[in-house]
Amino acid sequence: MARETTYKDAGVDIDAGNEAVRRLKTHVKSTFNKNVLLESGHFGGAFSAEELKGMENPVLVSSVDGVGTKTKIAAMMSKWDTIGMDLVNHCCNDIACVGAKPLFFMDYFASSSLNPSVVEQVVKGLAEACRENGAALIAGETAEMPGVYEKGEIDLVGAITGVVGKGEMIKGDKILEGDTLIGLPSTGLHTNGYSLARKVIFDVAGFSVNDRPQGLNETVGQALLRPHRSYVKAVLSIKDKFGLRGVAHITGGGLVENVPRILPKGLGAEISKSAINIPKIFSLIREKGNVPEKDMWRTFNMGIGLVMIVPQAEVEAVIKELKGRGEKPAVIGGVSKGKGVNLS
Repeated sequence: MARETTYKDAGVDIDAGNEAVRRLKTHVKSTFNKNVLLESGHFGGAFSAEELKGMENPVLVSSVDGVGTKTKIAAMMSKWDTIGMDLVNHCCNDIACVGAKPLFFMDYFASSSLNPSVVEQVVKGLAEACRENGAALIAGETAEMPGVYEKGEIDLVGAITGVVGKGEMIKGDKILEGDTLIGLPSTGLHTNGYSLARKVIFDVAGFSVNDRPQGLNETVGQALLRPHRSYVKAVLSIKDKFGLRGVAHITGGGLVENVPRILPKGLGAEISKSAINIPKIFSLIREKGNVPEKDMWRTFNMGIGLVMIVPQAEVEAVIKELKGRGEKPAVIGGVSKGKGVNLS
């Protein structure tokens, strides 16, 4: 009689999957509010739209993204508690650019084989960021796919849904020549540029995650794994009080490619590099990899994670408001006639 072949023989451990689900339930439930109508583990997530009735022309805004190859850094360090924050904050920042308040989040976790401890750490980070952004983590999926992913590594993707009144949307159509660009600092690479960063740091320079190069006040691994921060509360605060004309989340493509996404036709931006406090990790990547300056500014955020465009007359008040919220805003440029971004 032929030997039995089980699902576990094929690389999928159902018991490990069930244990992972059991561990994450408490973290997921910690994000629930009165609008969440189904417990985790159901076939779908349900979120009540009752409170939207009080809004004038409510508009749902959604965004989906992934952590990308930053997960490889987490694997190298066996540290999984921050990449969930990366994912939630990235997605929430995207919809904040339209002026939307986060409502609920959903995630997708995949690996070659499920490790319940790793899943729990990742979901714990997801839940922490959801609570911070005021979003409920209403549904998720864990997938075990041997042969698709390398052993010990994962893929993490998620989607946020938020809401904004139609008349309160920030679309960039009100931006005028002479408006001011205010930049808010990043915590590091956030979730973009890791393929180039890993190539330089580990392959070219030969560093390990535990190395501490001169000029870097932390290990390479710590610098690369710093969580992508959230700007939601800062954006919504300014939106409610001032003439916030445009918001750009500085992700893949850097300032050069993200700022033009919100500018009306016929307008460009002048940005002063000297106004930006560039974190040491970027200088390290450029020096060790001999990376062209153009590639640095088109790949990384270079120290600015979000740009607000406001009328020149409100700059002082906006900066005061942001500083009062613990932010470190900097005037980095202005809107001009033309096309694209001119870095000087």
